Formats: sequence, C-alpha cells, structure tokens
Amino acid sequence: MSKYAVVYWSGTGNTEKMAFAVAEGIRAKGAEVGIFHAAEFNPSQTGDYAGIAFGCPSMGAEELEADEFEPVYRAAMPQLSGKPVALFGSYGWGDGEWMRNWQEEVEQASCNLIAEGLIANNEPDEDALAACRALGEKLAG
Repeated sequence: MSKYAVVYWSGTGNTEKMAFAVAEGIRAKGAEVGIFHAAEFNPSQTGDYAGIAFGCPSMGAEELEADEFEPVYRAAMPQLSGKPVALFGSYGWGDGEWMRNWQEEVEQASCNLIAEGLIANNEPDEDALAACRALGEKLAG
C-alpha cells in the first residue's frame, strides 16, 4: 500500500480543513496517509512517502508562512524530484499570486505537480472541500 503525506500550516483553521479533506481523498483511493502540521513534519521523512500534498495559506504580501511552513517545505524540496506533489491553501485577499508563484517554484524543481494549486477564499465551502478530496484522490491516483 502506498503512503502519502499531507503537510500543512493553518492560522485560522481554513487550510487545516482543506488538509483533512485532501487526506480523505487519499484514503478513498485505499492509500495510507499521514497528516502533519508543518511543525510536526521532519523533512528527512520525505523519502518515506510516495507523494506529498503541501498546504499553506497566503500570508502578508501573498507569500508562504515564513516561520514554520516555509523552512520545512524548502528542506523537503530536494527530495521531491519526480514525486507527485499537490498544493493547496486558503486566502483572504489578493488574487492567488502566492499560489501561482509557489506552483512555478515546484515545477522548476522538477517535481511532478499533479494539478494546479487549489485555493479557497477564506473558509472552504462544500465545493472547495469536494475539490480538496478530488485533489487527494488524484495524488494517490
């Protein structure tokens, strides 16, 4: 059985809701999933997973959370070449620039970005959560 990780940071709980929906989608495909808040994930674990979904909301001037999430994500990146990767997060302002920039960075790192980054404006509604479950299913595909 393949094993996947969902690694996220959430300040308000919105991205956390998305993370658990992505994990539901992974489980629906019969795969094992570990759900980790960024502070709980050791980047040395990256090799233990067939693929990883990263979730982070837009912060400040549309950027990743810098204290907990970004260091973990950056440390995991060198081990992700060729692995399936999914991105998701919530935002409350702007137009999703942080996700476009993040996608571009992941693609340039030779990761297998399985879909466009998934974003939800503020609290994810049922449609956004369904899209998260579908993203998890695609990751575990």
